[in-house]
Amino acid sequence: MDARNTTQPARTVSRETIGLALGTLGVVIFGGTLPATRVALATLSPWFVTNGRAAMASLAAAALLLVLRKRFPKDDAPALFLAGLLLVFGFPISSSNAMQTVPASHGGVVLGVVPLTTSIFAALIGGVRPSSLFWACGVAGAALVVTFAISDSGTQLSSGDLFLFLAALSASLGYVVPGKLSRRMPGWEVICWSLILTAPISITGALLSWHPEFASASSAQTSAFFYLCFGSMFLGFFAWNVGLGMGGIARVSQVQLLQTFVTIAISAFLLGEHVGARTLIFALAVIAIVALGRRARVTR
Repeated sequence: MDARNTTQPARTVSRETIGLALGTLGVVIFGGTLPATRVALATLSPWFVTNGRAAMASLAAAALLLVLRKRFPKDDAPALFLAGLLLVFGFPISSSNAMQTVPASHGGVVLGVVPLTTSIFAALIGGVRPSSLFWACGVAGAALVVTFAISDSGTQLSSGDLFLFLAALSASLGYVVPGKLSRRMPGWEVICWSLILTAPISITGALLSWHPEFASASSAQTSAFFYLCFGSMFLGFFAWNVGLGMGGIARVSQVQLLQTFVTIAISAFLLGEHVGARTLIFALAVIAIVALGRRARVTR
């Protein structure tokens, strides 16, 4: 009897699947940003949190680039600097000001519009053409989280909500620019060079906004600040930028709808904010829309 080869061919994981997984990891790290910001702001000022986290992250980025002897990509400097302005300053200062007036869980829900606005910027400048189903999923998901935000605040939007919408716009455009660059350079290099190019601003801002009373911050507040420095401002972008480059900006950005509920969970655990049945229902609805959006056609 002839022996038959019963070995099954090894399954390979697609580039898009890896991109989605890395994007999800980035979302989990980013999900702790608003709760950590709210904890840090108990002692630190919004301006110091914004500049200080960027200054610390830029030092880590410089050390990494020096150790690996990476050459400065001078041709991409304008795009890297723009990404730095949006992600290093635009989003952090807007979200820090928002966290002075609204709960972290509320902010997490409002920022649920980021995947939709990211998709819009991707379509406008990123060279992608999402299908009608993709847009329908994006609009439906954004409508859900905006409805949640309005009902949660008693049908009135505060100044904190306006800061959150500014943060969303800064993040959306800021994600598209590094996502395009990550197609030809490693995603971790993108955020590192963005931090380096904006370091003169962030370091100067941190020094000018420092006050002696900040030294009395508690261990929890200090830990929250360092999480913002090396988690939200540094390691999270490693996973997120690579994910955008591998899986596609418009598609991977839909995963960020889940960040709302990561933020809510962390806010409940760290800050004791209440999470009711209505929040869980919205969470399930948005997750279903994200799953459907993953199946929608997106072409370059």
